[in-house]
Amino acid sequence: MAVKMLKEEEMNMCREVMQIYEKISKLESLKPSRSVNALLTRLVGLCTLPCSAEMDVRKLGKDVEEKRRHLIELCGEAEGHMEHHYAGVLLEHHSSLSPSTLPIFPYYKKLAALEYAMVCEGASSSWVKRVAFVGSGPLPLTSIVLAMHHLKSAAFDNYDIDAGANNVASKLVRSHNEYDSSLSQRMSFITCDILRVGGERLGRYDVVFVAALVGLRREEKMEVLKHIGKHIKSGALVVIRRTRGGRAFLYPVVDEEDVVTHSGLRLLSVVHPTNEVINSILLAQKP
Repeated sequence: MAVKMLKEEEMNMCREVMQIYEKISKLESLKPSRSVNALLTRLVGLCTLPCSAEMDVRKLGKDVEEKRRHLIELCGEAEGHMEHHYAGVLLEHHSSLSPSTLPIFPYYKKLAALEYAMVCEGASSSWVKRVAFVGSGPLPLTSIVLAMHHLKSAAFDNYDIDAGANNVASKLVRSHNEYDSSLSQRMSFITCDILRVGGERLGRYDVVFVAALVGLRREEKMEVLKHIGKHIKSGALVVIRRTRGGRAFLYPVVDEEDVVTHSGLRLLSVVHPTNEVINSILLAQKP
């Protein structure tokens, strides 16, 4: 599909996304600020327009594709800064992770609930005893929401290559001890590249979540999924975040055929949210 074949509203959307990209790429810092927040809010609004739902943005030409990949990297950097910022706010104000705090992050509650429902399609929740989350970051809200509200007896191992992110996340979870010490007892943070984690550890997990920004390029993503598929135990589930349509300006695309062909996993289901949840979710299982 070429740009000239797009409908007028799709062309307008792509044109404005590229204009925002030019502005974001020239910013000295992507840390939360009035200008950064305004640009990212507008970008997300454009990428989730209904008109872009069926687009394959990877076929808009080489120049757009190169800028899309760079934009995803920039958005990932901005997301990391945002998570550090909000984790710091919670720690500074001793807000803990009580029910009165979590409603500040309704997006993560909806995403975690959706992913939990998909996991329940593949297995009974009582069967899930140990979970891995790859690419958890400094504000591991999906793990936290799942542990507090859905998988209340499961242990969670959160993997990230950034030691600083894990340090912040660990402090955040420990700050919850006054409210409920069981959360920190069930949640660990491991600093390493998931490709260096072998079957002795990966073989323990019943469910492995793979964040959208783990493996930005197709080859990197497939390498991660192939490694996980090789080392997890038979019957284990893998929850893979992905995007489609205009949302692929924000996060990488993961083709279902690639997952089946390269990872050794079998596809169980795919969900494409149409609300404010940006990520599509792919559920796979090791036969």
